[in-house]
Amino acid sequence: MTVDIQARPGATRRLIGVGLGPGDPELVTVKALRVLREADVVLAPVMALDEQGRAEAVAGAHGIEVTRVVFALSDRGGVTERRAAAWDDAAGRVAAEFAAGARTVAFVTIGDPNVYSTFTYLAQTVRAGLAEVAVETVPGITAMQDLAARSSTVLAEGAESVVLLPLTGGAETLRQALEVCDTVVAYKFGGVATDVHEVLKETGRLDDAVYGARLGLPGEEVRAARDIDGPLPYLSTLLVPGRRDTRGGKLR
Repeated sequence: MTVDIQARPGATRRLIGVGLGPGDPELVTVKALRVLREADVVLAPVMALDEQGRAEAVAGAHGIEVTRVVFALSDRGGVTERRAAAWDDAAGRVAAEFAAGARTVAFVTIGDPNVYSTFTYLAQTVRAGLAEVAVETVPGITAMQDLAARSSTVLAEGAESVVLLPLTGGAETLRQALEVCDTVVAYKFGGVATDVHEVLKETGRLDDAVYGARLGLPGEEVRAARDIDGPLPYLSTLLVPGRRDTRGGKLR
């Protein structure tokens, strides 16, 4: 895959993935708002055309109007037929907007467009079909950053490593990461929350770990991981900070 470091020479049309942060409208960057206000069209991923998505809600809080594009956001099991069809349909919508005269099409996404984002697949599809379009991204604040701030958890200090992994395949990958890394961040672990609790307990990392869900939204949860009891929302985030005994002890 070709990586676009900058716009292609002579490119007159742009597709821009814009990160809106984890859900709190106050965490949208100034650049993101400027790009959205300057765009000819703003697209937002939704589960269904009659349902507002989280990214749309954040954009709407700033007066940004969006056009909904359906994605198979709840599908599991790799590249399902529904997922692939949704990516193709969304790319078709982008192409149609360009054909209608748009020069800049923005796509809003929760978090960051380069971190486990739906935008990745749309961008790949557009690049394959519209080689002359420049694909760009505007970074957004991630859930792990927001949860770290809300829980007063230091993600890394000194020479510590930080690993980010999704737990859609089960909690065993968490155990493996805890064996070799300092701080471990897990996304999408709601469905295996009970197993996660057991892994944290068995590895001696339960007391310092925290989890969060619906950050910046009504019903927000930020709690100690030892309080995990049964399934959690799918988009729950877990922070397991590195072990620290003395001030500056991780400096090298």
